[in-house]
Amino acid sequence: MIVRPVRSTDLPALFQLARSTGAGLTTLPANEERLAHRVGWAEKTFQGCAERADADYLFVLENDNGEVVGISAVAGAVGLREPWYNYRVGLTVSASQELNIHRQIPTLFLANDLTGNSELCSLFLRSDQRSGLNGRLLSKARFLFIAEFRELFGDKVIAEMRGMSDDQGRSPFWESLGRHFFKMEFSQADYLTGVGNKAFIAELMPKFPLYTCFLSEDARNIIGRVHPDTEPALAMLKGEGFSYQGYVDIFDAGPAIEAETAKIRAVHDSQVLVLAIGTPGDDAPQFLIHNRKREECRITAASARLAAGTLVVDAQTAKRLQLSAGDQVRAVAVSARG
Repeated sequence: MIVRPVRSTDLPALFQLARSTGAGLTTLPANEERLAHRVGWAEKTFQGCAERADADYLFVLENDNGEVVGISAVAGAVGLREPWYNYRVGLTVSASQELNIHRQIPTLFLANDLTGNSELCSLFLRSDQRSGLNGRLLSKARFLFIAEFRELFGDKVIAEMRGMSDDQGRSPFWESLGRHFFKMEFSQADYLTGVGNKAFIAELMPKFPLYTCFLSEDARNIIGRVHPDTEPALAMLKGEGFSYQGYVDIFDAGPAIEAETAKIRAVHDSQVLVLAIGTPGDDAPQFLIHNRKREECRITAASARLAAGTLVVDAQTAKRLQLSAGDQVRAVAVSARG
């Protein structure tokens, strides 16, 4: 498996992936025109023709047969062209000494606090490929790219995680709050944001703080919680240093997690090494390995061995990276334990 930049020839495979994602992945809508536009813009981004405010680094996961089985992306910066909305979960305190009442009421404040950060987005792996290192490669490859081209990204990276919804795609948070202001199904609002129609958020969303005590119990209980299918991705990002700081999605209340870019484990611990071709050994740890290229970027996960400033890999791994012995790579252990 390798992770590489998306190409226009990937469009048919991407459309099939988009159709299978279900609700919750707003940045990968099953819309051929929108997908074609996004792929074209991603190609320009990798060519260096986009400002950070517009940059969309869209990657695909490809197997050795050339089949695209997954997708992930990094946005250079959010909110610099149009407002980026989240709810900040805070407290409103009410007190009366005379009545001996003291209440702390969780409150949702509409905020643009995450503006300017880079964002991890559009992560999706085909269900029959969710084994081995595939998921970790698809997600964490982005950190090696960020480490290699640090100047292209913000000082903080965020990720909006999918919130709770039922088997029919209904969100309790949306049913208790959003529906009253938008008068549409959650799936429709979700789709509209995915195809870039976000103006209606500013036009219709209430600007005043919202007391969570007015929401249904089901809605209150899922604020800041992720969908069960997203729990592995959340655990993976927490292992890289991401944490929840009280920001949630305005539609499904899924958590927005964040990390300082320089402190992300795979960014901080990555090294530039010289590639050597040989036998890593049966007990060699698993590494993420990047060929240090931008437009021709290729990243893989493989057994490798560190040896005096070199990274020893087998011939198949070097072939996947399209590199030869003596070329430089950027590499990091797949996890803190290797």
